[in-house]
Parts: sequence; structure tokens; C-alpha cells
Amino acid sequence: MITASERLNTVLDGQKADRPPCICPGGMMNMVTVGLQDEVSVFFPEAHCDAQQMAALAKAVYDRGFFENYGVPFCMTVEAEAMGATVTLGRKDVEPHVTDYAFDDVHDYRKATPIDLNAGRAKVVLDAIRILREHNDGVPIVGNLVGPVSVASSVMEATRYYKQLRKERALSHEYMEFVTQELIRFGVAQVEAGADIIAIADPSGTGEILGPRHFAEYAVPYIEKLQRACQEAGARTIVHICGQMHSVYQQIAEVHANALSFDAVVPLKEARENLPGRVIMGNVSTFAIEMSGVDKVQTLTRACMRNGSDIVAPACGLGMGSPSASVRAVLETVRASTEE
Repeated sequence: MITASERLNTVLDGQKADRPPCICPGGMMNMVTVGLQDEVSVFFPEAHCDAQQMAALAKAVYDRGFFENYGVPFCMTVEAEAMGATVTLGRKDVEPHVTDYAFDDVHDYRKATPIDLNAGRAKVVLDAIRILREHNDGVPIVGNLVGPVSVASSVMEATRYYKQLRKERALSHEYMEFVTQELIRFGVAQVEAGADIIAIADPSGTGEILGPRHFAEYAVPYIEKLQRACQEAGARTIVHICGQMHSVYQQIAEVHANALSFDAVVPLKEARENLPGRVIMGNVSTFAIEMSGVDKVQTLTRACMRNGSDIVAPACGLGMGSPSASVRAVLETVRASTEE
């Protein structure tokens, strides 16, 4: 019998499996809900800071029938905090978020600190991956990185960051290179700890925010450098980009991740037409999962498979209040497809 890891690896390698895998990577695409926390009595914010609890929640995602993978962490603030931003860890029903920047001007980018892999939440993530690796049970372990533009605009004041991409190009590239190299260190460490796959999500680095020219200049080369380093370390890679893609398909084709993942606003048929031969992941509406009930989720999941999703997944991070029955409906629908 094919394992979840074998199925996902087969598809990420561009080959056909018995059916699409059904995953939710973690990181920005957090899969832990209030309901799941209640089921296993492991809670945020404590699980963000304790490797055993983080691993327990990641394992529960698979064991309780949510998705076919483990994935850590459960937010997109680990890197920004390690590099000097101030973060509040939220509550059981609220994810961590940045509350203060490390600096306000790209001329001061050297105030950003290197990521300490032996301390703080970066160490928690690495230790959680090691704990999950000990199970060696055929479940793929997905490590997560926030993409370079999103980290850079979380460590530095965001509005000025975007302005200075245009006005201070040389310094902006120096800053982006620094951020990317730190992310490479963290990503490679996750692979060495036991992650099979590295998912990179860059929600602030979209074509809509940057425009096609700056998307090509600031998002694509640094995402590609990051994902390539993770591949060279031995992992397969998934890259998620938020927002509409119609103006930047040509540019995103230059990112050679094993799979590309898109928001719910991107029609999968359109993505397939513009990215022939690429592995596409997505993109069941997370709004529908939280608000629309099991029947609607089943319908949307079938539509994803019919429209060419190679890896079925939520389009973004789950709403914390998503009903467990609606979350499970995605995987149940995918599994049922092999019985029809």
C-alpha cells in the first residue's frame, strides 16, 4: 500500500499517483484550528514555544484526519521575530503577528539580526521536526519558510519598504540578499532536522502588490535562490504565491519549485494553461471551509480535482474557527474519489 509520503513525493516529482495527495503545509498555511486544539488538549500560544506541543499538534493534523502530512510551524512570524521584529503570540484563536518593526529605513537594514538556530522559536521548530522524524511512519514532514519579500517587509516598516524598493534599489537588493541568506540557513537546518519538503509562502510578494516588473526583480530571483538551496539540501519544494497571477505567469515560471500553489482567486484551469507541465497545488477556498458547510466544501474539492489540481490543499491558512467536519470533508472527498 502506498504511503502518504510516497504519494506526495511521486506527484512532486511530476509523476502520476493513484490519486491526488491532500495536504496543508503549515507556516502561513496554518492547518491547526480551535477545534483541533480542543480535541487533543494542546493549545496556542503555548504550542508555538514548546517543541513537544508543536509536534503533538502537527501529528494530530494527520492522526485526526485533517490532512496527509505533518507541518510546522503554525504561523508566519518565526523568522521576523528572530531577525528583530516584535511579535505577540496571540491566543488560542488568534495566530501570532508582528506588532513592531526592527527598523524603518532600508539604510538601517544591518540592524536586522541573523537567525539564531539554537535559540527561540527557530530552535523550537527544528526540535519539533526532529521529534516528528523519530516516528518515521510514512507521513511527509513539511517544513515552512516565509518568503523573502514577506520577511523583509515584516522586519522593516512595510510601507517604506515598498517605496524604497523603487528609490533605493541597490540597498534594497543588499537587504533582500541578507534576508534570503538567513532564510536559506533556516531552511537547510529544517531539512537537516528531517523535513522532507520545504514550503515557501510569500503573501506580501505578489504581482498585485509589486507589479510585474518589481515582482520579477525582487520576488522571483530571491524565491528561486531560496527554493533551489532547499532542493540542493535534499528537500522537495512548494512555493505559494497569493493574489491574482494573470500578469505574472511568465515570471513565476522562472521559479523551479517542485510544485506551485495559488490562492482561491486563481482558476486552476488558467494556471494549468499558463504553466504547462508544472505541478499545481490548491486551492479549496478557506472562506468556504470556515463558513459554508460540508456540502459546499465537498463540491469545491471535487471541482479542484476536476480542474486539474495535482495536490489538493486549502487555498491559504485555515480560519481558526473552521469546523472540524468541514476541514475533514476535503480529505474525505479526495479519498472517496478513488472509490468512485
